[in-house]
Amino acid sequence: MKKVITYGTFDLLHYGHILLFQRAKALGDHLTVALSTDDFNSIKQKAAYFSYEKRKMMLESIKYIDEVIPEQCWEQKKQDIVELSIDLFVMGDDWKGKFDELRDFCEVVYLERTPDISTTSIKTNLQQN
Repeated sequence: MKKVITYGTFDLLHYGHILLFQRAKALGDHLTVALSTDDFNSIKQKAAYFSYEKRKMMLESIKYIDEVIPEQCWEQKKQDIVELSIDLFVMGDDWKGKFDELRDFCEVVYLERTPDISTTSIKTNLQQN
């Protein structure tokens, strides 16, 4: 079984997220999503609209996702890959090159982002209206 993992806040869930999960799952048999906790978002100086518990509940309802785990710090990626026997680490291409050191532990793939949609653009549009 080929295991895939991705990480993120996944706030204001949108079709770009769904396409990312669909494409990540197509690369393997099992998709784990490490979801940033509220405390970790605070460390990143990032505010999510929905709480960790609500974001987790939404992600768990998506058919492409097999497991949701908490992301509590930047450094946990290597540990997750080893402990969960991950074969493939997937992130959006806006992170290209940022996680190449993980290639010592698994394959690393940066997927192209869905054009014209992002949580940031949704938040900006909502503030303007």
